[in-house]
Amino acid sequence: MRLLSQLSEYQKRINDQISRCSFGGPPRLSAACLYALNNGGKRFRPAIVYMVAEALGKASVDDAALGVEFFHTASLIADDLPCMDNDSMRRGQPSLHRAFDEKTALLATYALIAEGYDRIRRSASPEVLSDVIEQASKGTGLLGATSGQYLDLNPTSVDEEGLLEVLYLKTGALFELSFVLGWLIGGGDLHLKERVQEAAYHFGLAFQIADDIDDYDQDEGRLYNYARMVGKGRARERVVKELEETEAALEELQIPSLYQLTDLLVF
Repeated sequence: MRLLSQLSEYQKRINDQISRCSFGGPPRLSAACLYALNNGGKRFRPAIVYMVAEALGKASVDDAALGVEFFHTASLIADDLPCMDNDSMRRGQPSLHRAFDEKTALLATYALIAEGYDRIRRSASPEVLSDVIEQASKGTGLLGATSGQYLDLNPTSVDEEGLLEVLYLKTGALFELSFVLGWLIGGGDLHLKERVQEAAYHFGLAFQIADDIDDYDQDEGRLYNYARMVGKGRARERVVKELEETEAALEELQIPSLYQLTDLLVF
C-alpha cells in the first residue's frame, strides 16, 4: 500500500509538471504534444527517476523525470501510427493521429524527443551532463527503443536469449535510462553506473516478461512473447530470477529501499 501511495504522489508530481508545460512553435503542434502527454498513463518511468534520486537524498529531479516521460510518450505516438501498429485508440481516447492527423502526430514525436533532451540538459550538472546525454542517446536510439520498435514490426525467429535481447530493447532501454538518470542526477557515484545499468536491465526484463504472462492469450501467434515461447511456468521462474538479480544489485548500490519496485509486478 505504501508503494502505491508513493507512486500516486509521483504521478501527481509529473502530471503537475506536464500541466505547466508550454511549448513554442505552431499552436496546433504544441496542442498535439500536450494532448499526447495528458492522455493518462501510470508515469512509471519518471517515478523510477524520482525513486532512485530520492533514495540518494536528492528530491529535485523534475526536469529529468519529465524528459523520460517525453521520450516514452513519443514512442507511444509512433507505436500507434498507421505505418506501425495502426491503433486508433490509446488509453480509451483517440490516438494522436486520429485526434489530429498523421503528419502532426509524426512531427509531435520529433518535438517531444527534442524537448526531452532539453529537459535532461537542464537537470544535469556539468560533471555528469556528458554521461546523461550518452545514456539518453543509447536508450532512445539504435541501441535502445528505436531498434526495439523496428524488431517488433519486423519479427524474425529467435531463440530464447535472442528474444530476451529484443525484450530489453523494447522495454528495458527506457527503464535503464530512468534508473541511470535518477542515479547520476541524484548524485550517485559515476563509477557505479554499470552496476545501475545491470539493476535496470534485470528489472526491465522482469517487467516485460510479467507483461508477456499477462498478455499470454491475446498474444497468440506473436513471436515476441516470452511466456508463449517457454511456457508460463518457466516465464514466472525467469521473473523471479531477474528480480533476485535486481535486488542483489540494489543492495550493492546501497539503495535497498527500491526493493519495493518488485511489488508492482503481478505474474
